[in-house]
Amino acid sequence: MKIGIVAPASRLTPDMAERIVVLARAHHPEIDLYFHPQCFLSDGHFAGDDRARADAFVEVANDRAIDAVWFARGGYGSCRLLPDALPRLNATAHEKPYLGYSDAGSLLAALYDLDFPQVAHGPMPADILREGGERAVLRGLSFMAGGNKAVIERSVAAGGRHAAFNLTILSHLIGTPWQPDLTGHVLMIEDIAEHMYRIDRALFHVTSNPEIRKVAGLRLGRISAVPPNDPEFGKTEEDVAQHWCRVSGIPYLGRADIGHDIDNKVVPFGVWSGT
Repeated sequence: MKIGIVAPASRLTPDMAERIVVLARAHHPEIDLYFHPQCFLSDGHFAGDDRARADAFVEVANDRAIDAVWFARGGYGSCRLLPDALPRLNATAHEKPYLGYSDAGSLLAALYDLDFPQVAHGPMPADILREGGERAVLRGLSFMAGGNKAVIERSVAAGGRHAAFNLTILSHLIGTPWQPDLTGHVLMIEDIAEHMYRIDRALFHVTSNPEIRKVAGLRLGRISAVPPNDPEFGKTEEDVAQHWCRVSGIPYLGRADIGHDIDNKVVPFGVWSGT
């Protein structure tokens, strides 16, 4: 199996890539990792300029020799590719799995809304930088290699349709042409490094949208590294999630095992057909 890795937002470094290759060879010798050279470009915050990042994504997605696409890391920049890259994707691109999270959620949402059948929120190569991050990278590799149940968020096994997003990314997609249709889905959200008042505001925005209110329910992933605020906000992430679920009429379904950490589980979009 050949997995193509592209960086639609921020860059990787060659030493990070080498660590991931060594890890993959030791645990998944059946996988051949291809890091597109674009992953190592630098253009300010981005892994190359918009055109370079879009071209790399389209090249890997459309390549018949590549079986799956893995987004390298988050940061920022994926949304800038949507108008250019999406119209250039071909039938080959439509049949591949795509895995990522955080800023890559912009691409996941757009692909899913175009009826790409194998889109999933889950670990990325850059998770190797976290302490113990090998666990997360191996979970991503294991999913791409076969999608075994052990790496999937536990509530997915109960059936139904699911989707997962970084809350801030989803909030920014609301009202754009790339807002995904999540009617009847269990929506899972997570976030990192946002003040609690921003989490509250994003949840207000997301749950106020008439289309989002058609979801089957909401599960709350981990909201981590919340900066201190003065005055103290005084409510937890679960308090605000439950509040906006009550206001919007969206069923609150409890917690989800996803987040910006090494325990981040995989959430396939739509109906998971794995075992």
